[in-house]
Amino acid sequence: MLTSDFDYELPASSIAQTAIEPRDSARLLRVATMENHKFSDLPGLLRSGDLVVVNRTRVRRARLVGRRSETGGVVALLLLRPVTETRWEALARPARRLRAGVRLEFGPISAEVMTTPDEGRVEVELEAADPIEDVIGSIGELPLPPYFHGTLDDPERYQTLFAKVTGSAAAPTAALHFTATTLEDLADAGVELAEVELEVGLDTFRPMGEGAISDHQIHTEKYVVPSATAEAIAATRRRGGTVIAVGTTVMRTLESAAIGDSVEPGIGASELFIAPGYGPRVVNTLVTNFHAPRTTLVVLIASLIGDDWRRVYEEAIRRNYRFLSFGDAMLIENLQSLQ
Repeated sequence: MLTSDFDYELPASSIAQTAIEPRDSARLLRVATMENHKFSDLPGLLRSGDLVVVNRTRVRRARLVGRRSETGGVVALLLLRPVTETRWEALARPARRLRAGVRLEFGPISAEVMTTPDEGRVEVELEAADPIEDVIGSIGELPLPPYFHGTLDDPERYQTLFAKVTGSAAAPTAALHFTATTLEDLADAGVELAEVELEVGLDTFRPMGEGAISDHQIHTEKYVVPSATAEAIAATRRRGGTVIAVGTTVMRTLESAAIGDSVEPGIGASELFIAPGYGPRVVNTLVTNFHAPRTTLVVLIASLIGDDWRRVYEEAIRRNYRFLSFGDAMLIENLQSLQ
């Protein structure tokens, strides 16, 4: 299959440029029936005994803006992941004049470029008087998506209700729709909640290049499945309940940790590329946003609903659903294992 098979025309007017309030007033498209709902309707669409699984990762304030020590030229780093405590993989802008040995200054953080830029990616060694992660949190900016041109009254609007463990370069956006009221309604409906962690990188959202989808490399993302979550999934299976993944990050985490129709607790690394022909082993239902053209996320959706993905997306555009990070969501149910 070619990457062009997963392209579609996304009008600029369909990309959400505001963060809707309250969060659960976002729209929710039930794919099985193509019915329009509000996200606040979700508890009523699930059953007592079901299990909703969310990603508790928190977006790092990973955008640093500073200057080159020698020339004073402005440079920005987007820290992607730590290689060691002080050495980080980052995206640099502009990167064309950077080379190993160049020194950068970001207020209380000094940095040395350690590698030649590759498509803007570099490794940098960071130095600060205090622990690096603490300093990043105090001076860094939240890395909002490049296609979002609006403003947020509160940067916390780009964090989910479950955000606890700092480590991601982007938010697990399907969970941005939850409110305290949604959680109360889920509990009242007899639906349980469990958490995982997956450190969201940018490669998941990066458009694929030309050629076969099998040629596209998915970079590794660290995940954690707590013992309590593995036990909750096993209990859900025993009582005949449904496992609902909130977002593609949760789905990739659970499927990466799958053993049969359950999961193994612990820390792991996911390189899983869910594409047509893959049958979910753990996840029965997916809540997810509408994704950008020619991304691995659209491929994932196509693996779940087949060629209908294009009809669903076209209809969502026709009905004025809002796309991408601050957009609306859809509910994909009754996923069947092909394993």
